[in-house]
Amino acid sequence: MVILSTCVAPAWVDYNGHMNDAEYARVFSLAVDTLMVRVGLDAAGRERLGYTLFTLETHLCYRREAHEGQPLEVTVTLLDRDAKRLHLFFAMHDEAGETLATSEQMLMGIDTQSHRPAPFPPDVAAALDGLPCTEAGSWPEAAGRRVGIPRR
Repeated sequence: MVILSTCVAPAWVDYNGHMNDAEYARVFSLAVDTLMVRVGLDAAGRERLGYTLFTLETHLCYRREAHEGQPLEVTVTLLDRDAKRLHLFFAMHDEAGETLATSEQMLMGIDTQSHRPAPFPPDVAAALDGLPCTEAGSWPEAAGRRVGIPRR
């Protein structure tokens, strides 16, 4: 499911002539913001429900360079969820469908009054049911990776 379409902004390009590593994280953060809007957690929804999402963990993998003005699409797949957490996999693609980067994320639902974890409100939970999901055995290859130096 394409969650975000954008282009590489001039301010995102660094001294190497391609998108700065921090800007990949920005694009994935914008994808989370767009996802929040789609499930009813836009500004009005957050205010009405007293609820938001916090990012607990992210694992970003860089695959290819992106350059100024280049179109980008970000897809999202739900890997797992429980009553108050989402395990998501985002992939950033260029106009030819090549993967530029991936971001695996764990998000937590938060009651904004108590600033404590809380179950998804019913309307949000129902909207989350509409996300594309995959079983653990068929996760994208880059999902579930750990950081480390491979030893032979």
